[in-house]
Amino acid sequence: MLNRDPKRRITAAQALEHPWLKEGGASDRPIDSAVLSRMKQFKAMNKLKQLALKVIAENLSPEEIKGLKQMFNNMDTDKSGTITVEELKIGLTKLGSKITEAEVQKLMEAVDVDKSGSIDYTEFLTAMMNKHKLEKEEDLLHAFQHFDKDNSGYISREELEQAMTEYGMGDEANIKAVLDEVDKDRDGNIDYEEFVEMMRKGK
Repeated sequence: MLNRDPKRRITAAQALEHPWLKEGGASDRPIDSAVLSRMKQFKAMNKLKQLALKVIAENLSPEEIKGLKQMFNNMDTDKSGTITVEELKIGLTKLGSKITEAEVQKLMEAVDVDKSGSIDYTEFLTAMMNKHKLEKEEDLLHAFQHFDKDNSGYISREELEQAMTEYGMGDEANIKAVLDEVDKDRDGNIDYEEFVEMMRKGK
């Protein structure tokens, strides 16, 4: 139920940050439709953007992840610290979502960045965090510098391959797909402007 004490109500900003908190009955639902829509959005992103979001997610403040932590705990029914494909399927089914096992598996594979077979807390945050974070210059710069290992001002093909290989994504097709999409001037590198454009596109 909504709290009628104004001092204890969530703020408008919190409601926007955590849309699953906006409805009076949302607290007794184990999962909100935001999960499915955001996971689908995440799945559609190129691999570099997925990794960059992971870097940003690792630096979120406790205040920014408060609602997400509760959502993760609700889905992690066996309290193992990870969400299995079965837990994901059950959560989405409880939503009333008519999603096939194959679709659940594809979502799992997309969000399970380190290919461990389950979704850990950071991976969940990565897929679920509010994309308003992509407006913050310092977060984007931090993520860019994570990949620009030699501080040259651009992400080289080698640096891209190194980052993607670390997460089992370093095959030629994935690297080519990222460069084809992001490297607008076709110089073989991704500069900061190209990186920011990629991150803010379709957020």
